Amino acid sequence: METPENMDPASTLGGPENFQEFLGFVWKTWSEGGWLMIPLAALALLIYFEAMAIILRMNRSKVKKTPRDVWADWLRKPAEGKGHIGEVIRFVVGREGPGSPQSLLRLEAVKAKIIPDVNNRIVVLSVLVTVAPLMGLLGTVIGMLTTFRGLATSAGQAVDLVAEGIRVALITTQTGLMIAIPGYIFISLVIRSRNNYMTFLTELETVLVQQSHQKKPS
Repeated sequence: METPENMDPASTLGGPENFQEFLGFVWKTWSEGGWLMIPLAALALLIYFEAMAIILRMNRSKVKKTPRDVWADWLRKPAEGKGHIGEVIRFVVGREGPGSPQSLLRLEAVKAKIIPDVNNRIVVLSVLVTVAPLMGLLGTVIGMLTTFRGLATSAGQAVDLVAEGIRVALITTQTGLMIAIPGYIFISLVIRSRNNYMTFLTELETVLVQQSHQKKPS
């Protein structure tokens, strides 16, 4: 007979002891959640796919890995520019050079093409993340209604019926929260990447304005 001193904590808590049991536990929980677990899974895939697509798109520009001294030198030698930053600088500089009025107009075109699209994606992502716990709450309400309906027509063992019904009903709320919490983390990463890119564009605009004033005749 096992004593409290030599009992396994995992077995005491009823948790899975290996990966196979963990998968079985996940599948059992998933199946008990009901039909609403399917749209929750689709929502989770959509949130994480959209978030990763934006993050990878912004990180591909390598703004943080390209110091100001480096891309400022590329303004004088656009042909040496590398990656997305080099392409932006070559487009902005054009044939007229970095101090021309056209360079500022081209920079505004870059802002108008990239930043609003990223902002719109952030708004969509925020809405999807907000929907996740609400959808989980909807599943809980549906489960509770089913529980009370069964309780009204059953005789005896009311406490066990209510306890089991509440346990199953709360699965969707738990799942919705588990989707939303990483989703909010992804949103913060996306916003930080967007802000880093906007900082680069602002610094580039400052340098272009300074060079434009230097080219003006006194």
